[in-house]
Order: sequence, then structure tokens, then C-alpha cells
Amino acid sequence: MTDLWTEYLPLAVFIAVALVIAVALMVAPFLVAYRNPDPEKVSAYECGFNAFDDARMKFDVRFYLVSILFIIFDLEIAFIFPWAVAFGDMAALGFWSMMLFLGVLTVGFIYEWKMGALEWD
Repeated sequence: MTDLWTEYLPLAVFIAVALVIAVALMVAPFLVAYRNPDPEKVSAYECGFNAFDDARMKFDVRFYLVSILFIIFDLEIAFIFPWAVAFGDMAALGFWSMMLFLGVLTVGFIYEWKMGALEWD
């Protein structure tokens, strides 16, 4: 029975620390929140200016294109990092398959560039 407790002790400590952090994060806003709001304290601070239109207004399609491009190249890095870690143990097939992957992404990037998806005129 003692072996069972020693095996599960790290898990119990982890759960206890997680619960303490969770409770602390739930209680902290009530302790540090402002009590006397004035217009300056509750003004918009994320973008630097007040909202000027309806939140459901239409956005330019370029915002969506840039976000899609960001996701594509972010996923590219997510694929390249494990490949780079295991590069020393790979054969030539692993190298050339990544070069093919990067080539396809480069062709797609050049296509996007030529079609004007990155222009902000």
C-alpha cells in the first residue's frame, strides 16, 4: 500500500497545485478590481480609440486573407520544428520530402503575392 501512495504522490501534488492556482486566479479579480470607476478608467484601451460603428460591420476581405496566410505559415513552422529536431536521424527521403513541402508552400506564397493578396492599397 505504501508503494501505491508513493507512486501517486506526484499526481496528488500536481492536482493540489493546480487547484490552488485555479482558486487564486478566480479570487484575484475580486481583490484587485477597481472600486471607483471613472470615464478614464473604463475607456477603450485595446485599440487606442473608442468604438465608432456597429460590431457586426463588414470587414475587408484582405483581413481574412492575411489571417489565412498567417495560419498557413504558422502551421508550416509547426511541421518544420519536429523535422529539424529529428533531422540527424533521417535519411535522404525525409530531407527531400520536406524540401517538396517547402517548395509547394513557396509556390503558393508566390501565387498569393502575384495575385495581390498582400497589397494594402
